[in-house]
This record gives sequence, C-alpha cells and structure tokens, in this order.
Amino acid sequence: MEHAPLDLPEDPRLAGNIAHFAAALRRAGVPAGPDRLILATRAVQAAGFTDRTDFYHTLHAVFVRRPEHRATFAQLFRLYWRDPRYLEHMMAMLTPTVRGVQQDRTPKPAEKRAAEALLNQPAHLPEPQADPPETLDLDAAATASTRERLRTLDFEQMSTAEMAVAKRMLATLRLPVKPLTSRRIQTAPQGRIDRRATLRAALRRGDLTTLKRAKPTTRWPNLVALCDISGSMSSYSRALLHFLHAVANREGQGWAEVHGFTFGTRLTNITRHLRTRDVDAALAAAGAETQDWEGGTRIGDTLHVFNRDWSRRVLGQGAVVLLVTDGLDRGDADRLAFEARRLHLSARRVIWLNPLLRFDGFAPKAAGIRALLPHVDSLRAGHSIAALEGLAEALSRPDDTGDLTRLRR
Repeated sequence: MEHAPLDLPEDPRLAGNIAHFAAALRRAGVPAGPDRLILATRAVQAAGFTDRTDFYHTLHAVFVRRPEHRATFAQLFRLYWRDPRYLEHMMAMLTPTVRGVQQDRTPKPAEKRAAEALLNQPAHLPEPQADPPETLDLDAAATASTRERLRTLDFEQMSTAEMAVAKRMLATLRLPVKPLTSRRIQTAPQGRIDRRATLRAALRRGDLTTLKRAKPTTRWPNLVALCDISGSMSSYSRALLHFLHAVANREGQGWAEVHGFTFGTRLTNITRHLRTRDVDAALAAAGAETQDWEGGTRIGDTLHVFNRDWSRRVLGQGAVVLLVTDGLDRGDADRLAFEARRLHLSARRVIWLNPLLRFDGFAPKAAGIRALLPHVDSLRAGHSIAALEGLAEALSRPDDTGDLTRLRR
C-alpha cells in the first residue's frame, strides 16, 4: 500500500489525535477500546512518527484484529491522517450534490462508514485555510422514507447506522418455497387407486369390496448458499449471511435444511454456525472459522471441493443453490466451466446472485462470468434489500431467468 506524505502537526498533540482516531474506529465498527489505545500510543512511541509506512502499519497491527476490519481501517486512516481536507471529502460523500456541476465519485468500500465516524467527532488535525463553502438549502419534504431508500441502497455504500437498520430489515424477509411432489404415496380419501393396498385388504377380508386410494406425498427442498467472501464481495456476502441466518431460524418457511458455505481461496462449511439463534454470535463464530475473508478468488477450485466432498450430502431432495459471487475468477476458466456444469447437474436449480448487475450496461466480458453463464438457471443482482426480495419471485416461478436471457444473447 502506497501512502502520501504525512503532514506532521507542529503542536505535540499526537496522543490526542490517536485517541480520536480510536474513537472513530469504534464508531465505524472496529473494536478499539482503552487497552488498544494505550497499546497504540506505546507502539507509536517506540516506532516513531517519522516514516509514513511504519506509522500506518504500527496502528494497523494494534487496531485490526479481524480481516473484515481492514478496509474500514484503511479508509479511516486515509481520511484522518493523510488528507488535510478530509472534512471536505466527507461532506461530499454525505451531502447530496447537484449533477452537472461536478461528477460524483463513487465511494470506496467502507469509505462512507469512515466518513460518518469522523464527522461525529471534532477534528484535531490542523486544517489549511480555505474559502467558506457555499451553502445549499435542501427541501426533503418529498423524499422517500428511510426504509424505502435503504431497500435500494447498495450494501457496500451503507454507513454503520444504515447497515444496522438493513440487517433488521433482512431479518424480517421471507423466502418461501413450494413443496416438491415425492414418489412416495400416502393414504387419502380422494386420489388414484392404490392397487397394492386394495389387494392386501382383499386378501385379509377374502373379497374385494372397497378400493383403497392414495396420493403422492410432498417434501421440502434444501437451500444451499455458496458465498464468495473475496475482497470485492465481502460486504455483499455479510448481508446475505444475515439474510440466510434469518431463513435458517424461521419456522414455517418450508426449507428442509439450510446449508451455508463461504469461499475465497478455500471452501468453509458454516452451516452449524447458522443454526445458532443469536445472529451476532453465529456470524462471529463463522468469521472466526473462515480464514480467507477479503482475499483472492478461486471459484473453480472451491467448486471442485464442494462437488467432491459435499454435493452428495447436501444437494439431495431437489436442493436449490444460491451462488453469490461476481464471477471474477483468477483460476482456469475451463476448470470453472466444468465444475459449474457438475454443480448444475446435481441441483434442482442454481440461482446466481451477482452484485455487478447493479451497473448499467453490464456485459459478461470476464472469462469467469462467461464460464458460469451457461450453467445457471437464473441470474439476479444481490446488491440491495430489494434485490434479495426478488429471490422469492425467482423461486416461485420455475421459468424465471432474471437477466440471464439478456446476457446470453
């Protein structure tokens, strides 16, 4: 990681700046208690404050203890320590702007959460003198409600408070599924004639006086989610896992079993953690077991492991597979296509959730995306709450293909 030169403050307020930086980390969701603050102060005192790279990695080693906190720490560090006009950038991210005056810059992952965390505290770094900004009065009387806006807001661009509300909304979503008709039959007053039961009753009574009838039984399919947790997918996979936990623990939705797997450079089964009733404890345990958060992506290799070790165990009974990935694979495209075909043949339906569909004009140019397209039944975006609500439609309509037909042309 390259760093711009640090503007060292003239007054000796480094310890106070580190304290406010730790408070911003806590607001952004990174654990940074008093013990971490004391340790960070001592570490900086030992390492010095002269080399920008050493200073970054000194604080990183103290405050970052989980892979999912790396992006938030990096954005907070950039805004607080490296950019002397960080407040201007943060206001640009959090205040609506008029299109045509300037082009909006898309915030990087965790940048909005970092900006919100810093705006809630006083700035202690010296700022250069600048002209007073122009004020803009906004009339929000006709704006949509917060919940309606969050339905369509990208998970990656949500602030900490917005993500907390979004998680509560995800916990209320339902993912109903229709039962499948089984080959087994059960006795029923109306239905087809059960010849075997009729003959057995005739042998017991000695004459054929009544006809026994039966109808096919129904069974529920399994739901299997394969979530990509690489660097470009971690925000979306965390939201999907919250939704999956709600589905796994809500009675009356019809799924026989709900299985969850994460993959980046290797495959991890987190099914047992999803069965924990408390969602925070469940995802914390899953995160502790998963060691490849925000790493690289080898979709073909991980699908090979799934097909070899798990497909026969979890894909029985007409299972539905949710494949959550952007399809940006670093491995062999031919291997990916082969393993995707095996997965498709083993499952009743494969629904691909790809957050890249949120972009207008998205085209399957990457080799991994082109390798996956022929072997899925439906392709949908998975970047927002509204997109996940569309899963119910995809499951209720066997002919639903989402954006698949358009991209295959």
